[in-house]
Amino acid sequence: MEGNIAWVLTSAALVLFMVPGLALFYGGMVRAKNALNMLNMNMWCLGIVPVVWVLVGFSLASGDSGRSWLGDLSVVGMKGIHDAEGLATFAFLMTFACITPALISGAVADRMKFSAWMIFVPIWTLVVYAPVVYWVYGSDGWIFNLPAYDFAGGTAIHVNAGAAALALVIVLGKRTGWPQNRSAPHNVPFVMLGAGILWFGWFGFNAGSALAANGAATQAFVNTFIAGAAGMVAWMIIEMVKTGKVSTIGMASG
Repeated sequence: MEGNIAWVLTSAALVLFMVPGLALFYGGMVRAKNALNMLNMNMWCLGIVPVVWVLVGFSLASGDSGRSWLGDLSVVGMKGIHDAEGLATFAFLMTFACITPALISGAVADRMKFSAWMIFVPIWTLVVYAPVVYWVYGSDGWIFNLPAYDFAGGTAIHVNAGAAALALVIVLGKRTGWPQNRSAPHNVPFVMLGAGILWFGWFGFNAGSALAANGAATQAFVNTFIAGAAGMVAWMIIEMVKTGKVSTIGMASG
């Protein structure tokens, strides 16, 4: 058991490290005048989301309410979570809650004020993220009982964040001057460094979702390595065919 707990805690740290990696990845792509705003948006997720998650978010996402759409307040404020295994799992899921709104931030680059983002993140975490997590992973959740199997957040995190990003883009509209004034990424090394950190963090994100150091974790680890490498190579080949050259942004995106 100790080995499993150690792996889950290590994975939680890796997922946490992905947030500043995402800040660099997105921050390098925007215009220089908006870089700090993008960094702040991502780091704000590391500040406010754990507070919200501890107070009520985790309980809404996992409580044993018997309902199909939302948990209850049975574990509000981490009530009853004292054992090492429970705390490790709690910490791991909390890092997932942190990175999910951070993923959305790239969609609002150059068009959302930080003050508005500060309000959006905690509200979205409670009103949208926590219920969807319950749908997918709660024993009474309606998606869980379809049945549907979500190993590492494909629905609860990626579809959820993607839908939220699309909704924000529709509401906020296009960037000022787009598409006439297309600005190049202001700091390409930031983008590549961020991509490297994200790839490193994905090992914890995917393999850690097994919540144990077992065969599923090993398979997810290997798949993450191969998928990242193949994605980069495929993008480079397509870019070479289409443009005759390979770009650093293309490598990072792949």
